[in-house]
Amino acid sequence: MKKLLIPILALTVLTSYGQNPAPARPQTKTIALMSGTVHVGNGQVIPNGIVLFSNGVITNVVDGTLVKLNLTDVEVIDVSGKHVYPGIISPASTVGLQETGAVRATVDKQEIGILNPNIRSLIAYNTDSEIIPTIRNNGVLITQAMPQGGTVSGSSSVMLADGWNWEDAALVKDDGIWLNWPTYFARNFNFEDFTTEIKKNDKRTQAIDALKSTFADAKAYAALPNPTPSNLKLESMRGLFSGKQNLYVRADYGKDIIEAVTFAKSMGVPRVVIVGGEEANRVTTFLKDNNVPVILSGLHRLPNREDEDVDLPYRMPGILQKAGVLVGLSYADEWWRTRNLPFLAGTAAGFGVTDREEALKMVTSNTAKILGIDKLVGTLEKGKQATLFVSAGDALDMRTNIIEQVFIQGRKVNLDDRHKRLYKTYKDKYEQQK
Repeated sequence: MKKLLIPILALTVLTSYGQNPAPARPQTKTIALMSGTVHVGNGQVIPNGIVLFSNGVITNVVDGTLVKLNLTDVEVIDVSGKHVYPGIISPASTVGLQETGAVRATVDKQEIGILNPNIRSLIAYNTDSEIIPTIRNNGVLITQAMPQGGTVSGSSSVMLADGWNWEDAALVKDDGIWLNWPTYFARNFNFEDFTTEIKKNDKRTQAIDALKSTFADAKAYAALPNPTPSNLKLESMRGLFSGKQNLYVRADYGKDIIEAVTFAKSMGVPRVVIVGGEEANRVTTFLKDNNVPVILSGLHRLPNREDEDVDLPYRMPGILQKAGVLVGLSYADEWWRTRNLPFLAGTAAGFGVTDREEALKMVTSNTAKILGIDKLVGTLEKGKQATLFVSAGDALDMRTNIIEQVFIQGRKVNLDDRHKRLYKTYKDKYEQQK
C-alpha cells in the first residue's frame, strides 16, 4: 500500500500544478483603487482617479484631487503610476469552444446541418480551457462565444473569463443569432502553394431561397403569443423580431453586405451587425444610413485584393469611425490570438483612429453597445459591474501592457496561466545549466 501511495501523491501534485487556478471567490469587502490613471472607456481619462466597488458593482469613479471619500472599512489598493481599464471585450470568439485545432475532441464550435438557429454555443463553453487564463493576462475579461458552420449557425452568448462552469460564466445568454450570408464568390485557400482561388458560388440562389423561407416562418411564428406545439428552431429566433437579439451576419464583400442588411430589414429584423466586413469601407454610407455596426476581424494581415493598399486592414477602423459607423474589433477564428486583442486597438490608433481613447472604445464600450451589454459593462461608471484590470502601462501597447490585477464582477482573479508556468519551468532549467 505504501509503495502505491507515493506515486499517487506525486501524480496528484503534478496534475494540480498543471491545472488552471480555481475561479475567484465573491467580493466580500469594498475595494478602492486609488491614485491611478483611470481610462473610463467612453473617451474620458481621470489622471488621479479613484474606482470604488462593492459586491461586484462600481459605486463611484471620481477624481481624487477633487473629491474626498470616506474609506472606513474599505480595502485600499494603491495603484499610483498604474492604469485602470474596463475589461476588454472579445466579440465573435471561439475561446472556450475549441482548445487545439488539430484535436477534434477539443473542438466544439459547430453542429452538423445547414439551418441550426436552435443550437446554443454557451452549453459547449469550457471554463477549464487553458486559453482563458492567457487572455485574462492581457485584460480580455469578456468573450462572446459564437457558433460556426452552416448558413444559420445558432445563437451566441456573452461569457465572463472566470467561472466553475458555463452557468457561472454566462453574462448574457443567447444574445443573437449567427448567419453566414451566401456569397457571390467562394474563396478557397490552397495550402500547397499558399494561393487563394475565387470561384462563383453556384449554390447561392438556393441558399437564399431557404433563408427567405426560414425567416418568413420565424416571423409568422413570432407573431403568435403561445404557439402550440412549440417549434424549437423558430422559437429560438423569436428575439430577432422583437429587438431582443442581434442578427450577426458574416459578410465581407460590399455587395454581400448591402444584400444581407436589406434582406434582414425586409424580414423585420431591427438589429443587424456585420461581422468580418473586409469591404466595409466601400459601403460606409449605406452602413451609417441603416445604423448597422461592424465587428472587424483581425487587422494584422495583408489585404485580400492585390490592388489594395498594403496597410488597408490597419486603416479600416479609422475609415469606418470617421464615416460615423460604430466599430468593434475581434480576432474571430484566431482564438489562440485573442489575448492580443488590445493590440489591435493599438494598431488602429496608429493608423487613422482619432486618438487612443477612441481606439480603446473599439474593444470596450463600442463592443458593449454592439452586443447590447453596455448597461452592464464596457465602461468604468457607477452602477456597472466591477469587471476591470490594472496595468503597469498602456494596455494598447504590447511593450507596456503588464497586467497586475484583474477583477471580474468584483472578484479578484488569480493571474497564473500555462504561459507563466512554462516560462518558469524553462527559466529554471536553463539557469541551472549556467
